[in-house]
Amino acid sequence: MYSLRIFTLLALFLGTAGGAQAAKTILAGGCFWCMEADFEKLPGVTDVISGFTGGTLKDPTYNGNHEGHFEAVEITYDPRKVSYRQLLDYYWVHVDPFDDGGQFCDRGHSYQTAIFVASDSERKIAEESKQQIAARFPNQTVATPILDASTFYPVKGEESYHQDYYKKNPIRYKYYRWGCGRDQRLRELWGEKAAH
Repeated sequence: MYSLRIFTLLALFLGTAGGAQAAKTILAGGCFWCMEADFEKLPGVTDVISGFTGGTLKDPTYNGNHEGHFEAVEITYDPRKVSYRQLLDYYWVHVDPFDDGGQFCDRGHSYQTAIFVASDSERKIAEESKQQIAARFPNQTVATPILDASTFYPVKGEESYHQDYYKKNPIRYKYYRWGCGRDQRLRELWGEKAAH
């Protein structure tokens, strides 16, 4: 009986202290297909889900109404392998933070960039990160807002084909990404850091 209690306590301790503690964050960077494809390549990221956030409308849909929402991705990551700051460093070189009207060929509010923070510590890191981008490009205005995290609505149901679109439809995805000029603009802004 005594050894069973020790085993149970040890299992609880390892489950909370020694086990992997996944963290999540939400980022908007234009087309969620592209954000999903980019972030799933980053070591330490375990899952990326496409969806909507930032608006007040409940249950937004892609083909229906998503007014007020951003296309965004919910990123699950292992903080022991990639820090929140490293995620943001990676984020910046995969977006055009100076475009306040959308991203690349996709125009309108839902395609704008945004960082959604869930705590004061995330906000501090995000603000510092944004300030570094502003300092690097003193003649441009960083349009990416830092906003409080709100409900994230994954794309689902009949619209689930948007999840992992780049894997399910690789030719269409590559044609879209090339035609939209995303990588060309990223290389123009970030050089080799934008290379995939």
